[in-house]
Amino acid sequence: MNKNIIITGGSGFIGTNLVNYLTKKNYKIFNIDKISYCSTSENFKIVNKKNYFFYKTNISNSDKVNFIFKKNNIGTVIHLASESHVDRSIDSPFNFIKENILSTTSFYENINLLVKKKIISMPNIIHVSTDEVFGSLTKKDAHEKMSFLPNSPYAASKASTEHIARSFVKTFGMKISVIRLCNNYGPYQFTEKFIPTCIINAIKNTPIPIYGNGQNIREWMHVSDSCKAIELIIKNFKTNIEYNIGSSVKISNINIAKIILKTMKKKIKLSYISDRPAHDKRYSLNSKKFKKKFNWKPTFNLQRGIEDTINWYLTNDKWLKRSYLKYKGQRLGKI
Repeated sequence: MNKNIIITGGSGFIGTNLVNYLTKKNYKIFNIDKISYCSTSENFKIVNKKNYFFYKTNISNSDKVNFIFKKNNIGTVIHLASESHVDRSIDSPFNFIKENILSTTSFYENINLLVKKKIISMPNIIHVSTDEVFGSLTKKDAHEKMSFLPNSPYAASKASTEHIARSFVKTFGMKISVIRLCNNYGPYQFTEKFIPTCIINAIKNTPIPIYGNGQNIREWMHVSDSCKAIELIIKNFKTNIEYNIGSSVKISNINIAKIILKTMKKKIKLSYISDRPAHDKRYSLNSKKFKKKFNWKPTFNLQRGIEDTINWYLTNDKWLKRSYLKYKGQRLGKI
C-alpha cells in the first residue's frame, strides 16, 4: 500500500488532528495549506517529523501543486481544504465561492492533467464534505442519495464541490470517494466555533451567547473518531462511493452549553442573541451504510468527548492566546 498522502487544509481543525494521527501510524503526510486566521501553527502540531512535510500554498497554485505531485509518489489525497464557518460565509459569500468551489476545481483539474500527461499515477481522492449540504431536516435522517438543499453560502459551496467531484469522476475517470461528516469537536478547533466558545466563556466566567432559542439540533462527533473513520476509507478505498459518517448523538445547542457548564462546574448565564440568518433547525445523518460496511462505531461518547475537549483547552494556554490574537469573540454573520 502506498502510504504517501497529501492532506489539503492540514493546518485546519480536522486537518491538524488528522496529520497528528496519521504521522504516528507511519503514513508520510504532505500538508498543503494556504494558512488563514484559524490555522494551527506548525509548532503546535504533534507529529512524527520524519513523516511530515508542509507546503504553504493555496491548492489553486498550479505550479506549486504540480511540483508537489511530481516530487512525491502520492497514493492518496484527502481534500479537507475549505473555508468552513457559516457566519463568515454570510459576511463574505464570494470568498467562500472562490476558496471552496474555484480552488477545488483548479486542484482537481491539475491532478487530472498530470495523470493525462502520464506524469503521475491517478491517486485515490477522499473528498470531505458536510452534513449541511442536506439543509434543515425535520425528523428524518439524511441518507447518501437524499437531495441537497443547502441554506447558507458555506453549505452551498460544499454541495457545489461535491457536484464538481462527481463530474470529474464521470467525465475524466478520476478516483474520488465523497464522505460527509457531522459536526466535529475536539482539540485545535478555532475559538469562533460553538463548543470552543462555550468552553472559553466558561473559563472567563462570561455569558455564553446562544443564537435564537437554542433549540437548533446538531449531530456531534469527536474529531478523533473522524480521523479513525478516514483511515478506514484510506485502507479500503473505492471510487465513486459516498458515505455519511456520524455519531448518532443529536442534541440542541442549549443542552450542549449546559453539559459543558455542568462538566466545568460553572454557573454562567446563557445570553440569547439574535438568530443567525437562515439558521438550520436540525442536522442528522443516516450513517448505516458506513457503519455496516466497516463494523464501525465512535469510540467517544458525548460526555467523554466533552471532558477531553475541555481538558485540552485548559492545558493549551499558548494555543489559546494565539487564537485570541485572531478572534476576540465578536459577533459574525449578522445582517
